[in-house]
Amino acid sequence: MPDRHKIFEDASKTAGSAFSVLNGIKEEIASVIRGRVDEILSTLHLVRREEFDIVSEMSSRTRSAQEKLEEHVKKLEERLSQLEKNKNL
Repeated sequence: MPDRHKIFEDASKTAGSAFSVLNGIKEEIASVIRGRVDEILSTLHLVRREEFDIVSEMSSRTRSAQEKLEEHVKKLEERLSQLEKNKNL
């Protein structure tokens, strides 16, 4: 019996080691693929979704600020026009 127990223990350790090695290989392959995809995206001048979302958000904020500034300028122009009319009276 002790020999049988030893065989199962050795098989268990070997299987555990094999799973660790396979996991390491999987991570290495994923890293290589990620690198290649990044390289291809760079070559094609494509952007990642995260980068697109950031630029889109910046554009939205800029558009909103521009609209507020346009409204402010419009009010200032109206006020200036009123002041010029009052001056001429």
